[in-house]
Amino acid sequence: MKSIYTILLLIISNIFMTFAWYGHLKLQEMKITTSWPLIGIILLSWGIAFFEYCFQVPANRLGFQENGGPFSLVQLKVIQECITLVVFGIFTTVLFRGESLHWNHFAAFICLVLAVYFVFMK
Repeated sequence: MKSIYTILLLIISNIFMTFAWYGHLKLQEMKITTSWPLIGIILLSWGIAFFEYCFQVPANRLGFQENGGPFSLVQLKVIQECITLVVFGIFTTVLFRGESLHWNHFAAFICLVLAVYFVFMK
């Protein structure tokens, strides 16, 4: 169960992370934050990123082998990167209609899935 909880927490964390890193671009596109100073955008992103850390830190503590979890540090990082790309892909195609994913993006994603496979090999 720790592996499932870890992955769920990482997914939630990455949703917040993606909004913190790229959501302000959508707000700018929607003309909501176009007149905001950069410091205001940074503070907004930090505010969102706070919730990312509220899920990321427990996910890593719960999932890490030395805390009784099922994953090594490298495995946690590779899982997190794959989740990040899936969340980002969904975010991009849903919120940024002008952006599209191409064959090379899918090829890169396949390489990351292979990285997960290799990192879990004994």
